[in-house]
Parts: sequence; structure tokens; C-alpha cells
Amino acid sequence: MTQMDYKYSLLGTAMDDYRKRPLLLQVDNAPVNLFAVLEVKREAPKRRSALGCFRRLRLYSFLFGLAVTFLIMASYILTGDKKGLLLTPSPYHFSSLVSPGPFAFNLSSVKDYTHIKLVVKSITSRVEFGSSRQLPELKALVNSEPHMFSVIPHTFLPGMRNPCWYEEYTGNTTSDPYRTNLYARYSRRFRVVFQHLRNTFQGHLFHRDGKLYRMRCLPYFYIIGQPKCGTTDLYDRLRLHPDVRFTTFKEPHWWTRKRFGIIRLSEGFHDRYPVEDYLDLFDQAAYQIQGNLTANASGSPIHPNVIIGEASASTMWDNNAWVYFYDNNTEGEPPFLIQDFIHALQPDALFIVMLRDPVERLYSDYLYFGIANKSAEDFHEKVSESLQLFEGCLTEYTMRSCVYNTTVNNAMPVRLQVGLYIVYLIDWLTIYSRKQILVLRLEDHASNRKYTMHKVFDFLNLGPLSKEIESEITRSPASNTRRPADKNLGPMLPITKEILRDFYMPFNEKLAKVLRNDSFLWENNPRT
Repeated sequence: MTQMDYKYSLLGTAMDDYRKRPLLLQVDNAPVNLFAVLEVKREAPKRRSALGCFRRLRLYSFLFGLAVTFLIMASYILTGDKKGLLLTPSPYHFSSLVSPGPFAFNLSSVKDYTHIKLVVKSITSRVEFGSSRQLPELKALVNSEPHMFSVIPHTFLPGMRNPCWYEEYTGNTTSDPYRTNLYARYSRRFRVVFQHLRNTFQGHLFHRDGKLYRMRCLPYFYIIGQPKCGTTDLYDRLRLHPDVRFTTFKEPHWWTRKRFGIIRLSEGFHDRYPVEDYLDLFDQAAYQIQGNLTANASGSPIHPNVIIGEASASTMWDNNAWVYFYDNNTEGEPPFLIQDFIHALQPDALFIVMLRDPVERLYSDYLYFGIANKSAEDFHEKVSESLQLFEGCLTEYTMRSCVYNTTVNNAMPVRLQVGLYIVYLIDWLTIYSRKQILVLRLEDHASNRKYTMHKVFDFLNLGPLSKEIESEITRSPASNTRRPADKNLGPMLPITKEILRDFYMPFNEKLAKVLRNDSFLWENNPRT
């Protein structure tokens, strides 16, 4: 089956797909971010009945609800808040989220310190780390992504470190091999890269027995998380190593988003990116491993020690698309996670995780992705709203279900769940060994880059460097630091920091225990 004749489809019937389709509420061409989750029902028109008191009461109730909705929308328009929210029908009928938990949300009590402390106490009392999840069978994974498994082989070329293989090329050598690539369609920057690849494509086709073959590669290692934890800086430094190559850009987000047709959550679904589009992103690195075929007719790689990395910071945690594409028969938890598919294809892959104090990570995340009217007070309100939603979920479902719940994640105005590192790490450790995952702290990297980079080099089994190259890698200025305008906003409010410290404490304690390193408690950690 080729890329051209393969069609992805959503799970279920057309009517089921219609019911699952996310609804987007927009004002001024931008999504409106409400703090509630709306449960939407699509019903066929009902036959008219006689008007009575009950009918009039329902009409008045509807008008009152409409007025309340208008007031909420108007308040967000006036405050200039443009952040997006997918209004998604809850897959679990989350009535508890409309009236979240015993500590019902009240706009007048957003800044009520005692009230929010009770919410946090309610959350932490429900934190539990149960038994490991049940791993899916390989057959189930293959059935869910048959095309991907038909494209990527079970074994790779011998005599080289990076997982690569030769794939028969049956297309026309005079046509554009990247003409259907969706990465190029949606970004001008990617089109420039692909133009270079087009010009060199024919020169890298390997001829054997009257057939043409192209080298394909997957990453040797992945930088999988977390956002706002220094992954860009690590990526920029690793790119300077002579034996390391990356995708044509840092974050393809294929495993977590593009594979499902997600470009931006606020835009709904687009065409799903086939695995061929993802593999195209490694062509430039594959050419460098392969070398010049004019001087190497055997097709053996000239640079077998070169390894390729991929640095999508969503890979560790973002499984939000699962509810739209997989059966919900696992009590509100994803039947498959991203790592299940990667492991089925690459059981020997290596992973690097960069973490930071989750309290500071959340504030940095807010400052980076926020658009208008950012302030410490606004951050406090958004934290309070998010805690309410998470607490409401926990009154009905397990902690793990709430962490992976798409409705809750889309509704929270700040991404509390991204800082629950241990929940994701435990799930990764159910399928990969501890020695395959390197966990670093941004605080250590910021204070001693030479030390952390040497840990990375050793983990990836990279050879020694000259003093000049090592100096260039370790002394370069930090990448993707906080913008001046955001620095001027100052730190978060002390009460916000205290609330968040209490919220993340049980998760950090479990993380430090699993990693056997108390520095992951982030106790008395200065702001970075």
C-alpha cells in the first residue's frame, strides 16, 4: 500500500464521528477561553407540542443561560483574552466538571486563599500511584496503525548506529518526491528545506538489480520533554556535535499531533500526516550518513557513527488525541500511549528528558504562550480555575484518568498537568528500561552546562571532542530564554507559588523516590 492510495479514517460510524467532532467557540476570529466545560448534545428537531407553564419555564431558563453565556463571552472580549479552547463533548459525561467537586467554583472567591488551599488539600488527598498499566498487545497496535507498521521494517541496516534501511523507490525520478508532504504545505520555512532536498534527491538513489532505493531513517534518540524546561537549549548545543544530526526543524510533533491531523488544537482536525511525511524530515541527515554514492557504489554508509535526534517536547506527555481515535473501553484512560508505538518499532531507542521546578515551569509556560493582559494576578486566577477543574475530575475518576483526560486538559487555562512529571515517567518506565531514559534538571544545566552536556554525551555513547568544539558547545549563550517584556512582569504572587508548591509536592516526592535523587523535590529552589 502506497502513500497515495492509503486513507486514514476516524474510528466508528459517520454519525459517531460527527458527535465526537470538537466544537470551537470563536470571537473576533479567535477562540474564547471559558473556564467551564460544555457538554453539547446534537438532537433531531422535536415535534411541536402545546405551550404551557413548563414550556415557558424552559424557555426562560434557556434565555437566562444565554444571557449568562453572553456576559462571560463579553468579559473575555473586553479583557482581550484570545487563548483557545476546544469545546469538546466529554467522552465520560463529565457532569462533575460543570459543578466541580465539593468546593464549587465561585468567581468572587478566585482570590480566596483559604478556599484554594482547601481545593489543593482535596486534590493531594486523592493522589495515588497504583499498579502499572496493562500494556497493549502488538497486534492491537498494528491494527490501529497498519500503514505505519507496513512502511517501517522490523530490522535495520547492520554496521551502523542509527536505525536506517533502504526502501524501494517506485516513483518517477523526474517528479517531485515531496510534492504531497504536508509539512511543506503548511510552512514556508519547510518549503525552503524541501527545495534543497529536491535538488539532491536523485543523487542519493541507490541502484541495485535494476531497481532504485532510497535510504530512510528514524531517530537514534528523542528529546521528549518537557516544554519550557530547556529542551531548545539542549537541542541547539547537541546540533554542534559533529556526530549528531537532527530533523530539518526541532519539533515535528508527529507522534503526538500531526499523526492525528492536529496542527493547532484550536483549529480542529486537518488531514492526518502519513508516516512518509515524518520520514522525509530525516532525509537530510540520512544523506549525510549515506555519503556520496558516486564514490561509494556499494551503498554502505560512509558515516556509520552519525546518529539522528528528534526533539518534540510534546512526546513525553501529550496524548490528548486518543479520545477521538481509539475506543474508550479502558475506564477513561488511553488504551495506547505514544511510547507503545515507538517501542514496537524501536525497542532500543534512547530518550532524554529535561525537567525543572514545575511551579516555575508553569509560570514560564503562561508567560510564553499567553497573548494579552498577562500579569501575576491573571496567572493566579488561571491557576485557581485550573485547580478547580482538576479537583472536580478527581471526585469522579482516578488521578491517571484525569491527567490524560482530553476534556480537562483543554479546559484548564494553564497546563497544570504538564508538571506532573512522575505520572508520565512511570508510564514510560513500564515499557522502556531505566537505562534508556536520561532525566536531567534545567537548574543543573543552567549552573553547569559542561557537566550536563558530558552526561548527555556519555548517555549517547558519543566519542571525545576536541577542546575547541567542546568549548563551543558548552559556552554558547542559552537558547529560548524569557523575553524582556515577560521579565518585566516580575515573579508570580507569593500565594500562587505556595499554592502550586503544595499541589506539586506529592508528585515531586514520588519523582525523587523513583529517580533516587532528592534534588527533584525542588525544595527552597530559587527562581531560574
